[in-house]
Amino acid sequence: MYAAPGQPRPAYEKLHAALSKLTGAELRGRVDVVARTYLDAGVTFDIGGEERPFPLDVVPRVITAQEWSEVEAGVAQRVRALEAFLEDVYGPQTAVRDGVIPRRVVTSSAHFHRAAAGIEPVAGVRVHVSGIDLIRDERGEFRVLEDNVRVPSGVSYVLENRQAVSQVLPEPFLAQRVRPVHDYPRRLLAALRATAPDAEADPNVVVLTPGIFNSAYFEHALLARTMGVELVEGSDLVCHGGRLWMRTTSGERRVDVVYRRVDDEYLDPVHFRADSMLGCPGLLSVARAGNVTLANAVGNGVADDKLVYTYLPDLTRYYLAEEPLLRNVDTWRLEEPEALEEVLDRLDELVVKPVDGSGGKGLVIGPAASRAELDVLRQRLIADPRGWIAQPVISLSTIPTVIDDKLAPRHVDLRPFAVNSGDEVWVLPGGLTRVAMPEGQLVVNSSQGGGSKDTWVIGDDATPPRPSRRPARQAQMAGPDLAPDDARGEQQQQQQQQRHQQRHQQRQQGCGERTC
Repeated sequence: MYAAPGQPRPAYEKLHAALSKLTGAELRGRVDVVARTYLDAGVTFDIGGEERPFPLDVVPRVITAQEWSEVEAGVAQRVRALEAFLEDVYGPQTAVRDGVIPRRVVTSSAHFHRAAAGIEPVAGVRVHVSGIDLIRDERGEFRVLEDNVRVPSGVSYVLENRQAVSQVLPEPFLAQRVRPVHDYPRRLLAALRATAPDAEADPNVVVLTPGIFNSAYFEHALLARTMGVELVEGSDLVCHGGRLWMRTTSGERRVDVVYRRVDDEYLDPVHFRADSMLGCPGLLSVARAGNVTLANAVGNGVADDKLVYTYLPDLTRYYLAEEPLLRNVDTWRLEEPEALEEVLDRLDELVVKPVDGSGGKGLVIGPAASRAELDVLRQRLIADPRGWIAQPVISLSTIPTVIDDKLAPRHVDLRPFAVNSGDEVWVLPGGLTRVAMPEGQLVVNSSQGGGSKDTWVIGDDATPPRPSRRPARQAQMAGPDLAPDDARGEQQQQQQQQRHQQRHQQRQQGCGERTC
């Protein structure tokens, strides 16, 4: 916020002026209003099975139109490169043949599914929705931390945050042009309909959820409601005649597009987990026949692999013949012997991450780790170097955050969301700013105690702000995703949902045997 002590940067001048007029008690009052609104709305997250209110800081992050244009272009380019990579990986694999990325890196990824080979999605779109995690380094440069192209979540926070912050801080919000985010559901629905098979004039789109016990159920329900489409579970769907159908009270209705929030492993028991009760048998075969669109496509997880991430700059040059607009964070590939040797010598000064980890789980920050923890980590790296990467400790940028009625700097990152219709990659202006609430904490994930901020993109070409008139919701709902980037956490939730449904079925069977 500040260019020098007491001197706000131009982008923050209106916000700073508004905050400067508030006393500590007034600031606390606005914080309490947001907290009560979120609690009433059920905007919570899950830590170890306990639902907690999701922390939203009332001080927004401000990004200028010029800064955002660079992020927007870089994210769109990244998505185009990821699309090209996935098309190639499940097709001719020319990048492997030409030595751009080793075959072993692709085939050893836990989320590379041979069952997805040869499937040609409508309009060539596999990444309908993506979340590209960015950080701002010490020099103020945005850099890519990781890619999320399986079931990226957290956009519900963006929509809810804007709703709440525009109400409790109307003075700076109305004093400048803040680009709106309310258009996201319409953009998403248009992109999903654009990728429907058979050029359907009025394609039927559904959102597939693991169920009400999933921690992201709030987001699933919100997106279905705001898009005006059905929210379904696996038991609502059936495949026959080479098509996918939804059971309704008036009979079966054909489904053309499935925005699925169920992991690959649970999506189709014919091809993946045979005991899955969250998906629909035969769904992948219908997709292979080109009679239904799955968003996002099966097998996208290979592009989420953090070792594959290290090759994205070269893959961008290879597929697009362009220089990457957003640079990666410098990364050591530990499967390379020289890199492994160097990292083992510098464990106490680096950040080490599992390649399939998320939500900050498994991450070790060397300077903060004990000698015993580093010794354990050393043995794990030696035993499975493919399973890890290492990066330098980067001091993330900070933004003033309300801590005990005062403002104090806290580290943040940024997750822009992109929607791909095949003709256009549209980037939601602002995205989700995640903030590490503990002082000095570098892990921003909510599962690690983090919260979020509203993100304001301001500029003269923006649409004038529209104050929200929607009253705070009163109905209690299951909370949104526990960690916006926590794919592993969501998978655990799906496993819990799977076990719940299995127990429910066993109770029904048991009851039937006793003829009760």
